[in-house]
Amino acid sequence: MNIAITLLIMIFISKAIMANKITRPASLVKQGNLTLYATSLKVSELLSPNFYTIDRLDPENSEKGFQRVLNKARANKLAKYIVAGQENKDAFLPTSIFMATNKNIPFNPSNNTIEIDINEIGTLNVVDGQHRVEGLKMAAEKDPRVLEFEVPVNIAINLPEIAQMSHFLIVNTTQKSIDEGLAQKIRARLTTSIGLVDIPTLPKWISNLIERGDDLKALQFVVFLNKDKESPWLNKIRMANDDNSDGSINQKSFVKIIKKYVLVANNPIVDTEDEDRQHRIFLNYWKAITNIIGTDEPTVLFKYNGVELFCKFCVPFFSKMVNMPDYKVSTMQTLLDHVFDNVEGDAAGVGHTVFWVKGSTASGLNTTALHKINNEMVKALHIASTIKKEMAV
Repeated sequence: MNIAITLLIMIFISKAIMANKITRPASLVKQGNLTLYATSLKVSELLSPNFYTIDRLDPENSEKGFQRVLNKARANKLAKYIVAGQENKDAFLPTSIFMATNKNIPFNPSNNTIEIDINEIGTLNVVDGQHRVEGLKMAAEKDPRVLEFEVPVNIAINLPEIAQMSHFLIVNTTQKSIDEGLAQKIRARLTTSIGLVDIPTLPKWISNLIERGDDLKALQFVVFLNKDKESPWLNKIRMANDDNSDGSINQKSFVKIIKKYVLVANNPIVDTEDEDRQHRIFLNYWKAITNIIGTDEPTVLFKYNGVELFCKFCVPFFSKMVNMPDYKVSTMQTLLDHVFDNVEGDAAGVGHTVFWVKGSTASGLNTTALHKINNEMVKALHIASTIKKEMAV
């Protein structure tokens, strides 16, 4: 960016700073308990210091933020389009940016205007439209004429953070899609907020998921496996919004599998154990598996097929474990050894390292094949049932 452009941008923004307040024509919109102002902002106003913030989800802390990671390539594509349209004034961006504040913004009904005083209300949160905002910012840095470009904006007032997060979920699951891993984390946070704060009316399918709490429960399993220092899964799971992770499976898939196979009515540890013990028993299960099969790369044990198979097998396995002396790794490992020794048919070799080497048998398994292998393992589990009696003596 050359010096002349920098100076022009500084002039525009300094004017916004001096004004302290932005007055814009607006329409007052009531949607149930939600109050919105439909208005427009110049890019220079949008880029005023401390005017907006984007509350992005922290992949290391599910309690912070809710926005997805910024896709700079997507924002840059918009920036190029906006800049190219400045010469002939044919660039247009009709889709509104959704912003929100938990404070009130005064509305003047006599002239239909709002007055935004950032010193009073603090920064506005970009609930939906962060790529448009970033694209406009990039465009203004390339061409100062963009600073005069106006964009439609809907501003929600008196909206608490939990409600802002809920509206982000509604917009991005009913009107367009977001990564399911991000949606899982938001639904998990909403589950913990039930009965504590007011949550906006959500689509029935979303509210059902939140009330059941399966996303929260499954996510807790995944976070525990991914963070425990003794876990074979340590840092192997790619959490939502974590673009820097080289995990072998993403949070979205792991949570989905746990909800499908682990958090079920016939799982004895879910029915009888508290959550902390559930997590530790499940960790011991994976320790026992990896003690036998190994963790050396290249392995696909930590990819989708490994997770699918051993989560599917865990319920019959834990059903046998309830009558064992304990849930120690050594106890589980003894039972697994006998399962692997007795397994036949399509599952032969499933307990050996070579079966899971990348490019070997496990790499090419489909859902049908995994189902057959699981059935063979369950048969072998019953053959091994005499071992548990010997251990209990």
